[in-house]
Formats: sequence, C-alpha cells, structure tokens
Amino acid sequence: MANTLVLFDIDGTLLKVGSINRQSLIDALQKVYGTEGSAGSHDFSGQMDSVIIHEVLRYTGLDEQEIQDKFHTVKETYIDIFRKQATEKDVTLMPGVIELLEALSGNEHVTLGLLTGNFEKSGRHKLILPAINHYFPFGAFADDAWHRNDLPSIAIQRAEALLNHRFPPDKVVIIGDTEHDIACAKASGSRSLAVATGNYSYDRLERKLPDAIFPDLGDTSAVLERILTF
Repeated sequence: MANTLVLFDIDGTLLKVGSINRQSLIDALQKVYGTEGSAGSHDFSGQMDSVIIHEVLRYTGLDEQEIQDKFHTVKETYIDIFRKQATEKDVTLMPGVIELLEALSGNEHVTLGLLTGNFEKSGRHKLILPAINHYFPFGAFADDAWHRNDLPSIAIQRAEALLNHRFPPDKVVIIGDTEHDIACAKASGSRSLAVATGNYSYDRLERKLPDAIFPDLGDTSAVLERILTF
C-alpha cells in the first residue's frame, strides 16, 4: 500500500469555535485600525485569515497601504487576544474526529498534516484546547501564502522534507468543509473529501464535485476506507 498524506482543515472540519474567534478579531481591528469594518457579519468560511483582514477593511476608508503597514500588528494582536481569551469551553469537536484521528495516526501508511486558512499560532491554539494538536506535526497556514490554492504544495513539501518520502498529488487527500477546500485539491491534483459539518450544506458541497463526501466524520470505518482507497 502506498503512503497517503491526509491534510485537514480546522474550522468546520475538525472543530467549531464559538463567538470568541470573531470577537477577538473585532477587538484587534478596533485596537489597531479604530474600526472593525465588516468583521461582525463577514463570512469567514474557508477564507484565509490574512485575506479576511483585508476584506473586512475594504470599505472603511482606509487605504491599502495603511492596512498593509499595520497588518503584522493586527495579526499579532488578534492572535494574542484569542490565545488569552479562548478556553476549552469555546471549542466543540466535530462528530468522529477523535476516533478518525486515532485510526489514521495508528496506520503506518498515513501521514497527517494541516491545510488551513488559520494563522499558525491561532490555529494551533484551537487544536491545543481540545488536545488534538499532537496529531499534526506540520501544516500549511495563512502565514505561508495569500491564496488557499498555494497551500497544498507547501504542505506536501514540508511532509516530504520531514519524512524523506515523496507524495505524488494523487496520494494526497484534503479534507474540508467548504468549496475552497475542494477547489484547492483540484488545483493541486489532490483528492478532496468534503464534510458537511460547517456552513456549507451537503448538497452545496456535492455540486462542487468532491472526490468523496460525508455528512460528518462519524462513521470512522467508512471514512477511513475511503481515504485509503483513493
């Protein structure tokens, strides 16, 4: 059996975070820019954190140079607020996540990683709170690229450097809850496994033609079998 690289999205796929995530960003934007822009209503689903910051400030009257000049400050401010205020009670694991991660991590032919629009420090904190961070030794994050479609190659390169093993695209599985996860898998020649546990319905995801789709990750044996037979 060939080795398979499995890359998980975080929000909506592995877990959900309560309103503290959005509020942390709002507080950071207010502190750094003096406005939250459209952060109170913006759809974060599948978006890169870096892109979200620019998009919510687009119609505030701030020019692009001012936004960019303070970008590092607002990024670090958001991460700091979130890590200080988010607790275990703010995080809910999706059905079947622990069971699937245990099964995958115990399979010698599988390597686990992350592919997420989160900044690494805030994304890792979301995983630390429910004690699942240790399953993911590496990943690709919003710190690494502007476009989600650029993340698969980064994650693959890190996996190959870590293990000294080549992962062809057709042995890479990207698991996520939005059309953006499906799109980045298609763009990289990887396999997509969609899960309808986020803000996208099963039907909406199915129309994007993922290689596999499940209502959630609760049926461990079925999900595991599909991953291993791509």
